[in-house]
Amino acid sequence: MNNYKVCVYAISKNEEKFVERWVNSMKEADKIIVLDTGSTDNTVELLQNLGVEVHTIKIEPWRFDVARNESLSLIPEEYDICVCTDLDEVFDRGWKEKLINAWTDNVTRLRYTYNWSFDEYGNPATTFLLNKIHRRNSYIWSHPVHEVLTPLVNENEITCKDIVLNHYPDNTKSRGSYLPLLELSVKEDPEDDRNMHYLGREYMYYLRWEECIETLKKHLQLEKATWKDERAASMRFIARSYHALGNEEECEKWYLKSIDEAPYLREGYVELAYFYYENENNHKAYDYLKKALNIEEKSNSYINEQFAWNSFIYDLLSICAYNLEYYDEALINVKKALELDKNNLRLQLNLEEIEKHVK
Repeated sequence: MNNYKVCVYAISKNEEKFVERWVNSMKEADKIIVLDTGSTDNTVELLQNLGVEVHTIKIEPWRFDVARNESLSLIPEEYDICVCTDLDEVFDRGWKEKLINAWTDNVTRLRYTYNWSFDEYGNPATTFLLNKIHRRNSYIWSHPVHEVLTPLVNENEITCKDIVLNHYPDNTKSRGSYLPLLELSVKEDPEDDRNMHYLGREYMYYLRWEECIETLKKHLQLEKATWKDERAASMRFIARSYHALGNEEECEKWYLKSIDEAPYLREGYVELAYFYYENENNHKAYDYLKKALNIEEKSNSYINEQFAWNSFIYDLLSICAYNLEYYDEALINVKKALELDKNNLRLQLNLEEIEKHVK
């Protein structure tokens, strides 16, 4: 095995409920460093008791990139590989050995599997490749929020999907700082396509529909906005916003634009199918769901969404097929939905109803 030295680094604030689980996951590393930015609970004490090197600093005004860079600067020069995680994340066991085996002297960065969310049965729901493992002195963090590693050298990025990091977030934590920080990020770099997209999405989360539409249209006009997956997502969010505003014509138009932009992604087909279903057009809804199911490979990007890959798509298809009196197909798909959502009483009742029509 290569003798690369690995350091995990993180930032923390009031994370006491996650400390023990996180340290147990990260302790395969040669060193763990945490920069605490103002915990008022027992986070610092718990980390120190478990052998973690903890530094404290107050960052005002708050920016995620400043905090990440401060934490990165604490890593001693002799460490070859830096692993940035958060305290609500957990590696599958054996991650360090896989990392060391995949790494070579000319690698600067590594992508790995990231399970961002899980369904009620504990199965990965939203999964994509993340790349916060990197070589020392080759990167800095940029942007006040949704911060990214910015290379200082020519990158050589590799992928090891066998390294798996799981995200178990504290959903009680406020994300109230995100919107002003995203607005600041776009103000600082109005040509950055990624954060323009994130800002438009954040306006959508806040139900600020007109601002969402305006911002995401700006995103689509940016010269750097060439990634079709993200462009298609912007178009879907514009469609959602028009739907919320009651403009069904524009809603349908933007869903169709999203599909044209990235016809290899399921999400646009499924959302458009649901739009048609809501408007009692079962034929079109059925057609677009069938097209969605022709796409069998989920993308490796954060753009993939749970509704396009879980029981929802089979559930909706079974309902549309039933409404169209395609009872055999309705039965097949409600059973597929139940395989993925076994405890769903409504699906069980749908199954019983459909069976009455199947000879």
